[in-house]
Amino acid sequence: MIIKKAELEAVTARKDQYPEDNLKEIAFAGRSNVGKSSLLNLLTGRKKLAKVSGNPGKTRTINFYRINDTFRIVDLPGYGYAKVSKSVSESWGSMMETYFQNRQGLIKVVQLVDIRHAPSKQDVQMYDFLRHYGLDGLVAATKADKVSRNELQKCIRQIRTTLKLSADDKVIPVSSLNKTGHEELLSEMEILLED
Repeated sequence: MIIKKAELEAVTARKDQYPEDNLKEIAFAGRSNVGKSSLLNLLTGRKKLAKVSGNPGKTRTINFYRINDTFRIVDLPGYGYAKVSKSVSESWGSMMETYFQNRQGLIKVVQLVDIRHAPSKQDVQMYDFLRHYGLDGLVAATKADKVSRNELQKCIRQIRTTLKLSADDKVIPVSSLNKTGHEELLSEMEILLED
């Protein structure tokens, strides 16, 4: 798949702010600072589509991006950032749950995990949450440039084991810095959109 057009369609905190539920949507979820904005920019070929910040917890809304006028990429708030108050963190959780329960067009959530570390307790909770909604099956292992080729398969096995992935679930190592893995992720997205 080639993304020729990508534009921010809506920045929302409430269901009544969502754009019309008339296109398929693929959402992206991950811990704060996992590299979600950088990956979205790499996938769309736009350097500043999603705002990249050195400060974790920057995305506090659900951002809808209209892609090629045929589907949406949805950027969910980062989770697990310790410096965010508990009430703010809980509001993000309910914001995501409302989104999962109310979007007919949502076909998959790509969960991002940092390849260098075993998935955290929050990563496991998020994956279980996605499994509950039937939105699991695709994991992007970010920051793949930070591990050696020898370590790569070991890190992927650790992700698969910790998240209890099935044989059909896919883990795609990606690096926004080296611009690798995004073609494979785009191909998976294309398959999902064709179904």
